[in-house]
Amino acid sequence: MDLQLAGKRVLVTGASKGIGLAIVRAFQAEGAAVTATARSTTPELEATGAAFVPADLSTADGPRLMVEAVLAADPRLDILVNNAGGGVLPDGAFGDPLDGGDDVWAAGFALNFDAAVRTVRAALPSLTEAKGAVVNISSDSARRPGSEPLPYTAAKAALNTFTRQLAERVAPSGVRVNAVSPSATRTNLVTGKDGYVAQVAGSVGIDHDTLVASLPKQNGMLTETLIDPAEIARAVLLLASPTMPSAIGANWLVDAGATKAA
Repeated sequence: MDLQLAGKRVLVTGASKGIGLAIVRAFQAEGAAVTATARSTTPELEATGAAFVPADLSTADGPRLMVEAVLAADPRLDILVNNAGGGVLPDGAFGDPLDGGDDVWAAGFALNFDAAVRTVRAALPSLTEAKGAVVNISSDSARRPGSEPLPYTAAKAALNTFTRQLAERVAPSGVRVNAVSPSATRTNLVTGKDGYVAQVAGSVGIDHDTLVASLPKQNGMLTETLIDPAEIARAVLLLASPTMPSAIGANWLVDAGATKAA
């Protein structure tokens, strides 16, 4: 299937590893020109040959400055993928029913919600000119109770609402906005020794590998296995593709059946 992505100019945030890196590779395989952004690059991202712009998108000016740098190199932008997200909790937050104080919540929203809003705001004129597409990476945890950090899940729920309402507002200008909501995916947040799941394992005295192995079943994932980031990337490509003009305001679950609502 030709997704008509060859030659498209794509910006992917949070692209140094995990889902973001898989998205970069998938767009490149379709012949797109990709600019990647993250706080710092990685050998794996460098190996793709994608253009790279370093940025801390959790800061107030970070998204705007990043988009300005990207557009200075080429003012055309066809597709924006807001993948930056995640985060960890301070040790003192475990056992707190609200998962931390104002600073923890502010940090969670800055990376998982504010960054996407600010990046879209800066990129929207170019996306409008190109009649382009935005794909936001959310999380199935925004729709179901679970053990994920409450600031994270609340921010992702806000991102879902932002995605749907923005889609209504910009569709008349030719810009399509959609989201993808993965469940537990094979990324550093889950499998990394410095990721959130490792934090949880340490706080409750469980072996990290044991907790990772049990996580899909605990989440209600019918495959009982972690999702490959490449699978999330394939969903992103479909939503971004000009061959899907009626995909507007959608939020595609790629969660192995973890979300039990009809």
